[in-house]
Amino acid sequence: MRKYPIGLQDFVKIRKEGFLYIDKTQSIHKLIDSGNYYFLSRPRRFGKSLLLSTIKEIFSGNKDLFEGLWIHDKWNWEQKHPVIHLRFSQIDYKELGLTEAISRELDFLAKEFNLTLTQDSLALKFRELIREVAKIGRVVILIDEYDKPITDYLENLKKVEENRSVFKSFYSVLKDADEYIRLLLLSGVSRFSKVSIFSDLNNLYDITLNPHYATLVGITQQELESGFKEEIIALQESQADILQKLKEWYNGYSWDGNSRVYNPFSILNFMGSGRIQNFWFQTGTPTWLVNLMKHNREFELENIRIGENALSSFNVEHLTSVPVLFQTGYLTIRNYDEEARLYELGYPNREVEESLTDALLSAYRNVFPGNDSMAVTYDLSKALKNNNMPQMIKALDIIISTIPYDHWKAESESIFHIIVHLSFKRLGLDVRSEVHSSTGRCDVLVFTDQYIFAIELKLNGSAQVALDQIFERGYLRPYQLDARRRIAIGINFSSEKRSVEEFLVKEA
Repeated sequence: MRKYPIGLQDFVKIRKEGFLYIDKTQSIHKLIDSGNYYFLSRPRRFGKSLLLSTIKEIFSGNKDLFEGLWIHDKWNWEQKHPVIHLRFSQIDYKELGLTEAISRELDFLAKEFNLTLTQDSLALKFRELIREVAKIGRVVILIDEYDKPITDYLENLKKVEENRSVFKSFYSVLKDADEYIRLLLLSGVSRFSKVSIFSDLNNLYDITLNPHYATLVGITQQELESGFKEEIIALQESQADILQKLKEWYNGYSWDGNSRVYNPFSILNFMGSGRIQNFWFQTGTPTWLVNLMKHNREFELENIRIGENALSSFNVEHLTSVPVLFQTGYLTIRNYDEEARLYELGYPNREVEESLTDALLSAYRNVFPGNDSMAVTYDLSKALKNNNMPQMIKALDIIISTIPYDHWKAESESIFHIIVHLSFKRLGLDVRSEVHSSTGRCDVLVFTDQYIFAIELKLNGSAQVALDQIFERGYLRPYQLDARRRIAIGINFSSEKRSVEEFLVKEA
């Protein structure tokens, strides 16, 4: 078996110890040969740290590590540059405070160059380090997860402001350091407002949405099929459709609306186990993000349109969920309208859709996130496959009834609507809410391979009224030429009983 670098971000370790490496050096060469100041935003576990580690070894002149890779005979290995590699995931800012943690890290980095820093303030110490190291040669500065000391405290605005103030002073040093710098690359998840690097460094090139660098990290289809050729051939003996399954589950991330890549973390985990699983949930869905969506009554995340400025910004004082969902990898670019300069967003793949739907379904039901969403929707899945309407209603009833009594807040039918939508969405189905027609809006439409279900929900009302509304307003009429069977379902919930009180089903 080959060795997969699951969780490894050190290029030296990967190469020296024989771990699999997907060759990204051609794209890296283009990046470092054509510019000097870059910012790249990508979700966590997507290969940013490995990218920076690889760049470090290129500028350090470690040619032997690149034997067999594209860049091996394309780079001047004699021209070396000193590298300042600052990794915020490895400094203890939570225990020490950000200022002290950075100060200690600068001292540690200085020792790598046999230097002792004499300045006291953080900004002056950073400036001293850059200028002293530059006496060896123009400096390469790599800053990994620059935003982590902010994103870790998004539920504590006082701490966010404190750390942001530290950063503003710290990064301001870079503004007048051009003569000392060969390359500056900052990576992170988000582009925060009011952090001086974006206002002061006018020459900082944000390549996040640049089509030329859309596949700089992540694994393309071609890289998957060539890099894992042996594994795929072996898997196809028992699973002929394995490439299609992998694409459905792990592909789909895009930063230009055209090129699409796989999540490296998920692909490597899959190759290590040989089993389709949800690995994305291991990255952890932020509780604050789920609570923000619940507060805003957000649950349907397909075909969202947003402008470039809104997509790229991250204002902690006025958080909006869509840019955060995009920057953290829960949404991706489906299409880009160049004339209108609008991006269309949606889930990248089934893995991410399942993870977020799990978290939302648990949050709207007020149970511990992710503890039983798979279990409570299992019977619903079986009922749908068998077109067993009583069993389907029973499954929905169980999902509703598992909401803890002390958290019951069914003040309107909207909570039922959201839970029904998310329950079907959890199964990976095409689910649409509040679908407009010429005569009204259907609560929920569910599309399967064989059926189209129109579901109308009432709270403390009548299932007959709900069913009649589907036909009177023609919610299924737009699909009358569709070969699938069309089923109308009227459901009435009782807030007193906290359950489905009655339901009626009729085929159109």
